[in-house]
Amino acid sequence: MSGLEIKSLYVSVHEKQIIENFSLAVPKGEIHAIMGPNGTGKSTLSYTIMGHPAYKPSSGDILMNGERINDWTPDKRSHAGLFLALQYPVAVPGVTVANFLRTALNTQRKARDPEDHGIPVPAFRKLLREKMGKLKMDSSFASRYLNDGFSGGEKKRTEILQMAVLQPEIAILDEIDSGLDIDALRIVAEGVNMLVQENGMGVLVITHYQRLLDYIKPDAVHVMMDGHIVRSGDDSLALELEEKGYEWLKENQK
Repeated sequence: MSGLEIKSLYVSVHEKQIIENFSLAVPKGEIHAIMGPNGTGKSTLSYTIMGHPAYKPSSGDILMNGERINDWTPDKRSHAGLFLALQYPVAVPGVTVANFLRTALNTQRKARDPEDHGIPVPAFRKLLREKMGKLKMDSSFASRYLNDGFSGGEKKRTEILQMAVLQPEIAILDEIDSGLDIDALRIVAEGVNMLVQENGMGVLVITHYQRLLDYIKPDAVHVMMDGHIVRSGDDSLALELEEKGYEWLKENQK
């Protein structure tokens, strides 16, 4: 399959089973949303997919474009086209947004072609201006230190800018709506939608709330509870969850 596929995944953290018999497919060009209550394993899933060393599968498979990546390092997964937009991006004082993005892009290019000598500075500046323009970001943003003193909305927009520059095949958005007001949420969502339309990027949206899905329209919504998917449907399922909460699903599982 072209895209991300997870088969019968089990993950334990500190000897506690967090993810159990989890299966999901996210093809390129599609948006899938995972919703669920706190503590059900949503963030554990995102860290496991990206190869965080503390989150290793005990069994099951994670596939990228049909290739098993369970044992791949996070950087190799990134070079293969995976991207994780974090809920709480880390500040890097002293490193500008532009320098960070150029370094990341050149590292990616080098991994894919050892003979690649990196994007020339003038070409990168042109690329960055183009992407920032599409995301309605002021050009001065590029000279600021990465996430240092950024508002919640600015941090999330920087994550979207990273995706625009690196052009991943599959992006995982781990509660990217956390801490955003409506205006910032709309801007971030517009950026995600643009990348799906222009680049055919596949997206896995992890969220508690339906409001994000008002702006990022999913092809499918999955409800995760107790470490696995208990219900899947179209975007109307998210509206039902907003109205009823998760308790009615818990009752149906008994």
